[in-house]
Amino acid sequence: MFDWMVWTTPVAIFFICIALMLAGMTVWELKSPTVLRKGWLPIATTRGDRLFIGLMAAAWINLAFVGLGEKLMEWLSLENPPSVWISFVFSMAVLALVMRKG
Repeated sequence: MFDWMVWTTPVAIFFICIALMLAGMTVWELKSPTVLRKGWLPIATTRGDRLFIGLMAAAWINLAFVGLGEKLMEWLSLENPPSVWISFVFSMAVLALVMRKG
């Protein structure tokens, strides 16, 4: 069923984290309904809005990192492409920032 996708450990962990966040947000919303608030994002957002924006940012960060892997090898004179764990940690940090301050 899942043979069409390359399930590496980072990819699996990324999708597991998304599923856990969605489940957690559902429980949180049921316990404490959200209200609109204005952070540093240019629009008033709810928790769900900030989660969506943060997940989109995380996806774009990971895609950019994978796409620039060979260039980073050249620029930094590396023997191997940099680990995707770097982009995973950075994208989760950006997601946390958007959720907290956005």
